[in-house]
Amino acid sequence: MLFRKKHPRLCEYCKFAAPAEDGWCICKKKGIVREDHRCFRFRYDPLQRKPKHAKALDFSKYDKTDFSL
Repeated sequence: MLFRKKHPRLCEYCKFAAPAEDGWCICKKKGIVREDHRCFRFRYDPLQRKPKHAKALDFSKYDKTDFSL
């Protein structure tokens, strides 16, 4: 998503918005709006992205001998 030419036009990723409470943003142009709000003043800011957490690895299929030398 970082290097795509077309980004989702959501206030969550806009340079004019700052995160507020859960699901809300404070927009310099529109005021208090939801994160999924869209407007024509959208400007993508890659620093607004929140990376997804990696899934926890499942080691149950391995036994002790797999980790010994």
